[in-house]
Order: sequence, then structure tokens, then C-alpha cells
Amino acid sequence: MPRLISRVLAALALLVLPAAPCLAAPPAPPDLDALVARVMQVFEVPGIGLAVVKDGSVVAARGYGARQLGATESVDARTLFGIASNTKAFTALALGLLVEEGRLEWDAPVVRYLPWFQMWDPWVTRELSVRDLLVHRSGLGLGAGDLLWWPPSTYGREQIARRLRFVPPATSFRSAYAYDNVLYLVAGEVIREVTGRSWEDFVTDRVLRPAGMTRSNVLHSAAGVGANTAAPHARVSGAVRPIKPFDSDNTNPAGGINSSAEDMAKWLLVLLAEGRLPDGARLFSERTARELAAMVTPIPITDPPAELLAQKPSFRGYALGLGVQDYRGHKLLSHGGALPGYVSRLALLPDLELGVAVLTNQESNEALGAIMWSVLDHYLGATGTDWVEAYRQVWMREQAETVRAVESAAAARDPSSRPSLPLGRYAGNYADAWYGNVQIALERDSLVMRFVHTPLLVGDLEHWQHDTFMVRWRDRELRADAYASFSLEPDGRIAQLRMRPVSPDTDFSFDFQDLLLRPVDAESPR
Repeated sequence: MPRLISRVLAALALLVLPAAPCLAAPPAPPDLDALVARVMQVFEVPGIGLAVVKDGSVVAARGYGARQLGATESVDARTLFGIASNTKAFTALALGLLVEEGRLEWDAPVVRYLPWFQMWDPWVTRELSVRDLLVHRSGLGLGAGDLLWWPPSTYGREQIARRLRFVPPATSFRSAYAYDNVLYLVAGEVIREVTGRSWEDFVTDRVLRPAGMTRSNVLHSAAGVGANTAAPHARVSGAVRPIKPFDSDNTNPAGGINSSAEDMAKWLLVLLAEGRLPDGARLFSERTARELAAMVTPIPITDPPAELLAQKPSFRGYALGLGVQDYRGHKLLSHGGALPGYVSRLALLPDLELGVAVLTNQESNEALGAIMWSVLDHYLGATGTDWVEAYRQVWMREQAETVRAVESAAAARDPSSRPSLPLGRYAGNYADAWYGNVQIALERDSLVMRFVHTPLLVGDLEHWQHDTFMVRWRDRELRADAYASFSLEPDGRIAQLRMRPVSPDTDFSFDFQDLLLRPVDAESPR
């Protein structure tokens, strides 16, 4: 199995070379089980899958807790969790394999492979490369266009990609980092066009199976179902409980893989070995490994909360499906993933041949961080930071800040104000250029909003103040109530409707703020 030739050469050239196989796996951190148990208790996480690899061996591939609250089945090393955006590195590798075969070029324009593809700006359309699909520098804003697929929509994958031409940029091309999902969907379409196979089939046959990840699958729709699968959980109305899994396969290339601690350990090993498999064969080349790990888009460095100050990097950026930064003098590759009811984290210290993957069935990024940084510090010999307590303090403060923000908005409200128009005048059909139609109807003397292409987005409009209403979604698991503000023409007709989330905790994929809804005729569906 592989070993690095030296820390110096690893830092300079990022090379992992094969050497003699390890005779025995290094021991796991002695307090690992106690650490996980404490994290689960403090952050109310029902179940966790944990993989730790070191020096070419699996140190730990374990399951903890329950697959579902109230049930008896336990999490084990083979229990599947949605890994969400940790899927992105698999998509990047799939493209890398096609580059190795001469069927793609990293820096070739996307329109060479998808002639129909368009962005808002024709120049960006012409210049946007395959590499640009992966590195969050296209000019799109944070999560822009996500409402085309989140919550599950009636749009197909190609329809979503085609509608990107109507999404205006937030910055100029390649000038700033802003995380997006929809361009990974486009990357999946590139794979389909070049190979004649779906992203799902290609990644299963060319990545998962050769890596030995035989229990993993590539479908959002497989989350939370089947034998030995963890059910998703979230905090809804203050209590952690099971929720419905996200089941749309539109964005599988951005986040569709379900995996286990056992399979993620295999993935960590192949990444650390720069593509070499246990039998000596190669899944991908060293050159592709360097491409995956090389920073492309710089990310501005900000001060973390005081309790997490030890994490502050000297450099930070995004490579191909992986984040890149330094930690305590070492290069750190990492990525997170989040879906309704699941969050995950992957971390690699290549010069220490150390990898960690944490999978959970509850939306607690604090739990992920507490485990990941504790394990890294153990192998770095760093002491002095109680990451569980640090994250507990941060979480408590952030929850209090969210409550204050919502209460502050309520205190500024003018409860004596009234809508400018009779309620029936706000009803009608509205359309946004990139999303499509939204309907507002007067039902039993109340307004109801329906996103035509998103069946779950049905909400009751409660008057907030003036011509602003609060949309309370009937599906309370969404946790994404929004303000809806109408603007009027001088003659009293509706000019436009803008929206934004009520709570700062709302997932960024509910990009209501990017909508510009205008009244349209009922005969003009979009």
C-alpha cells in the first residue's frame, strides 16, 4: 500500500508513491468511541458513520447510534447515509477519467460538448470551460438557480441546465467564489453527451465498483429507503425528528451518492494513494490526482468564531470537488455535504496519509466539526482544544442570534398597517424568467401561493405589513418561510413581487431572493 516519500516532497509536489504494504493498521485514537458518544448526546444526533484511515490502512470504519429515532436498528459500518455534496469529487473524477482518455479537455469550452448550453452572458457562454463547471467562479450567486431543483421540481435535468441562460450573474466571470450546485448538474450532462451513458451509470461502473464501494449507490431517490439505510432527521419546531428524504434525482451529479463508513474508508484510501488501488492497479492517474487537489478559485479568509480560531487558515480555496487550505502547517483537503436530514464531512491530510469521513443522519454541522477536528488533532499531536465544547458554544450563540434576528424583524413591523389593495387584487399568475410560473389564489378569503413546478412549495400568505406578506409553507419540514413583497404601479396595478427568507438559518438553496416575479396572463405558462 502507498506511503509518501517525505513530508517535504509531498508539500512541494503533492506526490504519493507506492511502497511496501503496511503490516498492521495504526491504532485508533483511544477515546474515539467516547468522543462520538459525547458528540451524539450534545448535538442530538441519532446515528453516525465514521471512517478513519492512516498510512494506507483502515483505522476505523464504525457505526454508532440508531438508524431512526424510535426504532431498534443500529447504525453499523455498512449503513448508508446521504453524503450530499461530497458527491462532487466523484463527478470531478468522472470528468478526469474522460480527460485521461482524450475524450474531454479540462479547459475546453462546455459548448464544444453541449452546443445548446447558454449562460446569461454570451461571452461567458463561449468561455466557460469544463473546469469552470466545478470550481464556483462562474459569476452565479450563492446557490443561484437551486429553486429549479430544490425542493424536488417537475423540471428534468436538461431543462434545468437550459434555464441557466435566464439567471443573471452576481459578479463578473471568474472574479469571485460563490458555491453553486447547478453547474455540477451540467457536468453530469457533459458526461452523458460524451459517453452516451448517464452520470449514474458511468460513476457506478467507472468509479464506485473499481474503488470497491459496492454498497454505495448514486441516487437521491434511494436515500432513507432499503435495508440498512439511515433515515434522515432534522430539528423541526425545536425537536429532532425523522423527516422525508430528498428524493429527486435531478441533481445526483451534485449530491446524489449514498455511502457508508466502510465504503468511504475505501474512497479515502484511493484519494490518498492518488488513484492507486490495493491490488496495485490504478483507478486514475497521478496527473488527475494533482488536478483534483490543485486550488483553482481562491476563497477569502475571514475570522472564525473565537472558539474555532485554531482553524483559521493562511490560504484557502476550491479545487475540483474539494476544498483546499492549510491546518497547523499541513495541507488539508476537505469538503462538506448537506441534504434534508443528512450532513457529512471529508478531510484529508495527504502528507500524514490521514483521512477522516463523518456521516450523520441529523443536520448538525457542529457534530461533524467536533469529530473531524478532534481526530486530526490527535494525529497531529495538538492538544488544548475541546472541539465538542467549542462547537457547543458556537451553536448556542448562533441559535440565540437567529432568534434575535427574527424577533428584531417582528419588533420593526407596523401591525397597524393594511394592504394597499383588496386581497383579490394580489391574486393571479406571476412568472420569473429563470424559474417560471408562481400562482397566487384567493381561497376562503386568504391568499395561497403555489410554485407551479415545485409541488411542495404551497404556502399561506399572512399579512405582515403594508404590501408585504409572510409565506408560511404548509410542509413545515421545509423550514423556509419567506417574505413576499409586492410593488405597485401608480395606477394600483401589481408591478412585481420579490421574496426573501424570513430566517437567516434558511438553507441557501431556497434562493427566493433571486426571483423577480411579474404578473403574466394565465394563458402564458412558463
